Amino acid sequence: MKNVFFLFAILIMTSCNHESIKSYTFYYWRTHLSLNKAEKTALQKATHPYIYTRFFDIEKVGGKFQPVAVITKDQTFDTDKEIIPVVFIKNDVFYDITSNEINFLVENVASLIKKKQSEFGLKISTQIQIDCDWTAGTSKGYFEFLKRLKNFSGKELSCTLRLHQVKNSKLSGIPPVSKVFLMCYSTSSPLENSGRNSILDLPTLKNYLKNVNLYPLEMDIALPIYSWGIVTNHLGKHKLINALSVVDLKNVNFRKISETEVEIMKDGFYFGNFLNKGFTLKVEEISSDQLNQVKKYLNHKLPGYNIVYYHLDSKFLNQHLY
Repeated sequence: MKNVFFLFAILIMTSCNHESIKSYTFYYWRTHLSLNKAEKTALQKATHPYIYTRFFDIEKVGGKFQPVAVITKDQTFDTDKEIIPVVFIKNDVFYDITSNEINFLVENVASLIKKKQSEFGLKISTQIQIDCDWTAGTSKGYFEFLKRLKNFSGKELSCTLRLHQVKNSKLSGIPPVSKVFLMCYSTSSPLENSGRNSILDLPTLKNYLKNVNLYPLEMDIALPIYSWGIVTNHLGKHKLINALSVVDLKNVNFRKISETEVEIMKDGFYFGNFLNKGFTLKVEEISSDQLNQVKKYLNHKLPGYNIVYYHLDSKFLNQHLY
């Protein structure tokens, strides 16, 4: 009988371990498609068969829709993963958008995706993902765009989902897509004077996602692995320096304020930026422990999900085990 109970306990533990293991991949968010050795290795180890790759952004300039930051590519971007094109569209594009403008936008988004696929010989998936921080005021136009893009392209459509769009789903509306990708980051603005980590603060995240299990669409999860530095000048104004870590704070010209913050003691160029004496620099980065806490919380809320880490860059890969 003891042996039976022992075997039963092992089976339960094994089952729990399997439940905690999630299939994962990455977002690729650089304008120039290239992969160095570390990035190729990380991508090969990824257990999900896709990589979500930003192709271009859409903005409204002078009343006209324009693609910006369109991708280029070199020969190092070589992968067996299927490419899922991601298009970022600014929310203001959908303010007061007309039916004819929606058709124009649909045709040109689909056309440019096809053009880049052909130009670079990419192995494209049957899915397109749209990234837009829509609001109640733009949801009607945005949702109509999604419907028409699906019909026009013949592709499966997914879209990103912000935290506020989950918490305020009745106001924001539910997008007409097959799957959403919940962005579990940007829990506050990095330009606020706050002691919280603006990339990911678990109590804030939990407040947004109390009822995430009630969201009516299939959901995958986007988790952050990026970092940055927040510079504050004498007037209290802020700016960001991407891809800084705590290691970068070790400099003879910096006075340590805390483990993550320093004061600049000498005018000079640091990380490609001229910083004056008296400025402060605070680093925000994400630990594996923080990511595990998010996964543990979501495991109790959602029956099953895949993970997409934002984003694939060798600067952010070393401290995380996937």
